[in-house]
Amino acid sequence: MRMKQTFVTLVLFAAIIVLLPSLLVLPYGSNERAPASEITKEKVSEKETVAVPVYRSQKSETMSVPIEEYVKGVVAAEMPAEFNLEALKAQALTARTFVVAKLTNPPGDLPGSAVVTDTVQDQVYKDMEQLKKAWGEDFEQKYTKIEEAVNETEGQILTYDGNPIYASFFSTSNGYTENSEDYWENAAPYLRSVESPWDLKSPKYEDAVTFTVSEFEQKLGVALPSDGSIGTIKTLTEGKRVAEATVNGQPYSGREIRDLLGLRSSDFNWERSGNEIIVTTKGYGHGVGMSQYGANGMAEEGKPYEDIVKHYYQGVTISEMDRYVSNLTAQR
Repeated sequence: MRMKQTFVTLVLFAAIIVLLPSLLVLPYGSNERAPASEITKEKVSEKETVAVPVYRSQKSETMSVPIEEYVKGVVAAEMPAEFNLEALKAQALTARTFVVAKLTNPPGDLPGSAVVTDTVQDQVYKDMEQLKKAWGEDFEQKYTKIEEAVNETEGQILTYDGNPIYASFFSTSNGYTENSEDYWENAAPYLRSVESPWDLKSPKYEDAVTFTVSEFEQKLGVALPSDGSIGTIKTLTEGKRVAEATVNGQPYSGREIRDLLGLRSSDFNWERSGNEIIVTTKGYGHGVGMSQYGANGMAEEGKPYEDIVKHYYQGVTISEMDRYVSNLTAQR
């Protein structure tokens, strides 16, 4: 009996020796620090709680979309999925930067507390169902590529002097981008005219539109000279687009003529043939900020997305969005 009691005592003592370190460490380990995997989950979860109130134009309602899901929907809608991955990453930065700037300074004039629409008024956004319908059997392949581009740039935005920039972009340049003040009113130090030779390979680089003389006169609200001429292009911008032109003495800005005639670009020339006027353009879009086809051309030459965005947005820094949306995270 004594030998049996001694054996039991020894077993209990050995068990206590083995368990004692765990008993001493466990309360601190469980209460003070989560496993690394849990920390990662918390970080991802925190970013996902930043929601974008998007006005869905077809449904006429505002929906709350997690920011990274919103960025995926914008990249998928705004840039061809066939583009180089680095170009898609650059587009992800512009989309995220654009909406972070809106979140930190809401416009206040959209229904349902929305900060952006899903149209070209801001940047086009499509949800999963819309993309499945648009892409059909190619959905999985294309969306996987979009996800990769967005996930590899998660949380990154473009800043200048510590603030999110206005990350404007467009389809195709005429070989140069435009200074912001040459198309809009305000001069932004990061929206400077830069060369973009890659755009010459874009299928949207050149276009031609034909108007009858009466259509042309009606759209511009002016009568053409009786001598058969059209008008005079007076000055060009630094980005080689029309700055000023006159038609029968009436002055117009290049942007005014582009808008009135519905042209692809404000880099245009015109000629008259009988009762018709042919207007040819180079480039597609306003020309300010990042050229999408230019970005793809840079990517195809091996340039990473960091180089792409810093070419089209002068003097910018790639920053984490956390400091700009942390208060929004806390509120949602």
